[in-house]
Amino acid sequence: MPTALIENAAETAMLMCSGIHMSFGGVPVLKGIDLSLEPGTVTALAGENGAGKSTLMKIASGQYRPDSGSVEVRGAHLPAGDTRAAASLGVAIVPQELASIPELTVYENLFVGVEKRTPFGTLDRRGMVREAKSRLAGFGLDTDPTVRMGSLPVGIRQIIEIVKATSRGARVLLLDEPTSAIAEREVARLIDVVRSLRDQGVAVMFTTHKMEEIRAMADRVIVLRDGSLVSDTALADITDDGIVTAMIGRELDNLFPDLPPAGDQVVLEVEGLVAMRGADPIDFSVRRGEILGLAGLVGAGRTELLECIYGVRKPVSGRVKVNGRVIKPGDPLASIASHLAIVPEDRKGAGAVLSLSVLDNAILPRIGAFSRWGVLARRGKQGKVQEVMRSMRLKSNGLGQTLEHLSGGNQQKVVLGRWLTGRVDALLLDEPTRGVDVGARNEIYRIVTELSAAGMAVVMASSDMPEILSLSHRAFVLRGFSVAGELSREQLADPGVQDVIFRLASGQDASAQAQEAQP
Repeated sequence: MPTALIENAAETAMLMCSGIHMSFGGVPVLKGIDLSLEPGTVTALAGENGAGKSTLMKIASGQYRPDSGSVEVRGAHLPAGDTRAAASLGVAIVPQELASIPELTVYENLFVGVEKRTPFGTLDRRGMVREAKSRLAGFGLDTDPTVRMGSLPVGIRQIIEIVKATSRGARVLLLDEPTSAIAEREVARLIDVVRSLRDQGVAVMFTTHKMEEIRAMADRVIVLRDGSLVSDTALADITDDGIVTAMIGRELDNLFPDLPPAGDQVVLEVEGLVAMRGADPIDFSVRRGEILGLAGLVGAGRTELLECIYGVRKPVSGRVKVNGRVIKPGDPLASIASHLAIVPEDRKGAGAVLSLSVLDNAILPRIGAFSRWGVLARRGKQGKVQEVMRSMRLKSNGLGQTLEHLSGGNQQKVVLGRWLTGRVDALLLDEPTRGVDVGARNEIYRIVTELSAAGMAVVMASSDMPEILSLSHRAFVLRGFSVAGELSREQLADPGVQDVIFRLASGQDASAQAQEAQP
């Protein structure tokens, strides 16, 4: 940024970063970033996974000490790597992994470290509950302040973290992937909160991979690519395609590849499966090369259904067959032996060991196949894993790189690709692109459709409506752990299908809509 512009920005900016450089292990992550946040504005910080967005936010909030460069908050210098100084200057961050204390109540979380006391020195719990209720109401929440924080949905906990930050004087609010793990109705509430803060003069900066959220919240878009700031534009002056092109450095012709035709041979059969007591039995089959989509609201039972099919959760009743052979219920090893694989929703918690290397993560499901007399055959496993990861177009510094230093999209490629070191006939995908940027999404969609074209049967649960509509040969809509309706490929292509899916998922006119939805 030219010197004159920096000087002008410093006069009005709530936060200003100048010449920020940062490297990890000798690898540059940020390369001379200059930006300023004005009061009463909302800035979207866009970029692919690994572009440097989270690192920049952590520097701006005092968590990281940059190699060079400076941060100023309302004209005052922010000491590098000093979170207390950042908080005292009015900078707050709500990270992807929420910092709330789940065992404490809502009001205890709001007042932790700044507790109110009575004249006798004891905790003024009644006063804190009363004030907490008032603060929550100011953000449209009628949550009971005495309930345990961990019992609340992630979206509500996120807004409570925002309430805590702003009630302590935050005038710069940094939101890192605020919608990555929350339900659609909670996203709408969060958007209202962000708009309200903007109207109060707070400078907000948030990261997201979703264009609709950028359009709904932002006044301005800053794009990082490979650690450099490549675009800083008013939202009104840039198209969605322009944002994507800036993010990935090339035009994205088509996000979703053409869907290959499904075969006739049945691979996966689910018979009378009941995932939760009181739910209706679920019956379906998936043919070779077919992708079956699972849609539904949060809590509809999509994840639980996949877990019952794979065996990490034991169903109430029912059975699963692959290639005509029954799989022992609740036995993941039997599923693997039957050539059934799963990519779970919680990539970091259940899908990968972030502290291990790409190579070690890749052999986890088939460690026996890579061993001889109990000893890992290192040379053989490297060759096969290298071949698979090359086909996945994995971006890494080699098979020895740990997953914690890979982007979300590349972590997902490892979790998916490790199954391909052996035979897979049926694949279960749970939110396959959650937390993945648009460029990596395109590559994951390519991989899934190529696997389908090669004859793999796929069941894909997703809360991303375009994924369901564009990648499914047919789709089930789940509600209450039961199938509320089935939609054919022709019906998924209908312009009004999203309304049908929502009505089925929410139970509105369910009987009529379900009848319409039957092929």
